[in-house]
Amino acid sequence: MWTLSCAARLRPYAILRRSLTTSSGSERQGASPGRTCTVPQIPTWQPAQESQLFKKTTVTMEMIDHLEHLALVDFRNQEGVQRLGKAIQFADELHGVDTTGVEPLVSVLEDRCLCLQDDEVVRGSYAELLLANAQQKIEEYFVAPPGNIALAKVNGYKFS
Repeated sequence: MWTLSCAARLRPYAILRRSLTTSSGSERQGASPGRTCTVPQIPTWQPAQESQLFKKTTVTMEMIDHLEHLALVDFRNQEGVQRLGKAIQFADELHGVDTTGVEPLVSVLEDRCLCLQDDEVVRGSYAELLLANAQQKIEEYFVAPPGNIALAKVNGYKFS
């Protein structure tokens, strides 16, 4: 079981050591040894003004047709088009985030050392067991549904 070291527990949340100790007391460094994590005491963000945001992406008929073709998702109703518009608007807002000086994230659990297991070669054939899970199969292959069938084009999309 990993616990924070005693010194880290006594410090305020503003600065914590990125080291973990086991119950036996041996210290193990996290993903970035020697770094400190500073957590702001108050929020540092502000709501962005409309003028600061990137240009809004407009949802066009061609875009909907293309997305329906790629994802096999049907946006035939007003609710589907609105949901798509909200998702695109959220993605547009991410373009405005300033990431200068931010290190790329290697792992979601950046404060822990992730140990990888060695690959173990196992002799034997599991093809029959795996193919038993398939809904359709031809000889020794899975049969997947076709993903490139175009959906019927329907007029009457309404954009808001």
